[in-house]
Amino acid sequence: MLKVLIAGLLGTLAGIAVMVVVIVATGSTTEDASSVGLNPGVSTAALSAPASAPASSAPASTPGGGSGGSSGGSSSGATGDATAGKTVFASSGCGSCHTLSAAGATGTIGPDLDKAVAGDAQKDNMPLAAFIKQSITDPAAYTASGGPWSAPMPTTFGSSLSPAQIDDLVALIESSQSS
Repeated sequence: MLKVLIAGLLGTLAGIAVMVVVIVATGSTTEDASSVGLNPGVSTAALSAPASAPASSAPASTPGGGSGGSSGGSSSGATGDATAGKTVFASSGCGSCHTLSAAGATGTIGPDLDKAVAGDAQKDNMPLAAFIKQSITDPAAYTASGGPWSAPMPTTFGSSLSPAQIDDLVALIESSQSS
């Protein structure tokens, strides 16, 4: 029993060390990240919209907005930009833990975002976009299929990422569920 606990502790510490190395290597900001696909118009809208409103009200207002930078294509109501979400995914180190083919990521420490997300949202009776957002900002609220994981998801993304960056991640992950 003691060996199992020690192995679990070492695995957790190794996971944390990997995350720290990735964060240090990529930087903790997006200053050096490419701005291709970023859409300031989405950022402003995302800051003013309540968390539960985008799924039902954003699609009606987004087509007329005409800001043009969104590659969106998501008909499920995501207000973020999936292309910008790839930049956030890479700069935040998400790929070191998660597999997401849309971002070219093959991490195995956490849930495979190509497979488990839509089913887990359905199990939790939540709209997909709301489930993804909650999983980013409050990862302890639901343990994804296949968990518990060897290293827990950091709880800081809700405060270290802007609302627009979170919306962009949601759009990226949500768009990968329908493809």
